Amino acid sequence: MATIDEFKARLTGGGARANQYRVTLASPPDLNLGLNVTTASFLATATNLPGQTLGEIAVPFRGRNIYVAGDREFEPWTVTFMNDTDFMIRNAMERWMNGINNLVENTGPSALTGYQADLSVEQLDRDDNVLKSYIFRSAYPQTMGEIALSYDTNNEIETFEVTWRFQHFEASDINFVRNQTTSNNNAPNDIRNNIIGGVISSLTGQQ
Repeated sequence: MATIDEFKARLTGGGARANQYRVTLASPPDLNLGLNVTTASFLATATNLPGQTLGEIAVPFRGRNIYVAGDREFEPWTVTFMNDTDFMIRNAMERWMNGINNLVENTGPSALTGYQADLSVEQLDRDDNVLKSYIFRSAYPQTMGEIALSYDTNNEIETFEVTWRFQHFEASDINFVRNQTTSNNNAPNDIRNNIIGGVISSLTGQQ
């Protein structure tokens, strides 16, 4: 019969914790968002590690369906941000979306690469080592949620959601090898260069 000690021995690292993660945003090359990448990472209060769906094709045969794998589908990725009093993140997202389609003039860029950027989410352990990483390639904000205002709301900081559409994601240990010794202290060199391939390092001027 299995024992508690045997179960604990199987739970590597005490189990992954849902509140240990890091979100890293980036600005598209043709838009000046005024985005502080570090602050945005701290204020990303909720998100998810993406799921996957493989479509199916039903092939009828003598009263039964034989199922074969169809095309892959990617669901949009959502991050919830806390809103501070300078509205830095929300303003940056509004600039991003306005750069895609101008609110007044109904104009936007013709090149896809001008308004898309690579984003990432990392599962961390309790020592800030990276356990799992996902890169969302060629992402842009699809929706930004409202911020509800009310006289009877007390003891609460405003939050809002941003949902990104992306072309595909890449996963560590599947599409690339993660640095198993990376910690938050050397994140600008190891995570941003090794995992994101220099996308964030190109934004070092945006502190």
